[in-house]
Amino acid sequence: MSPDLNAETAPSIRPGEVAVDLPATFDAGLYFIGRIRTPWTKREDCPKNAGESDTVCTIELDERYAAALDKVETCTHLIVLYWMDRARRDLVVQTPRHYGDGRGTFALRSPVRPNPIALSVVKLLKVEGTRLSIQNIDCLDNTPLLDIKPYFASVDSRPDAAVGWHRDRANEAK
Repeated sequence: MSPDLNAETAPSIRPGEVAVDLPATFDAGLYFIGRIRTPWTKREDCPKNAGESDTVCTIELDERYAAALDKVETCTHLIVLYWMDRARRDLVVQTPRHYGDGRGTFALRSPVRPNPIALSVVKLLKVEGTRLSIQNIDCLDNTPLLDIKPYFASVDSRPDAAVGWHRDRANEAK
């Protein structure tokens, strides 16, 4: 069980899922550099994938990092890394609600993982001081922000990439 969750508040385990004991201590530290403001307060209300939502959300960057935003307004898209602070951390096999059978955590984009780091490529709409208006994110309101990076289509896009189990499932549905 995650040090951040207790047995009474942790989401239940679905049939076929497997949990492990986590290490007693952490290996690294990090700084939350801001918060992401969204309209979603419950996981079931959140979009399943960031690309499914064009809802305008806001990144509120801590003032101390204001200078780090220099020229960010020239970017059309950003990579946003954030900490899914309300996710379980102990499942190594998960049964996604939409698929019904188990898959290894590292084969999924679920927020439930040993280190609940999430990544979204967001569309940058506007920068006002340390507030960034964005689209295409899938996190709960007040989610901690880890980092912001420019998205370079020339090096970040991999058109030939595939997730075999997802591709195969789509082919079976045809």
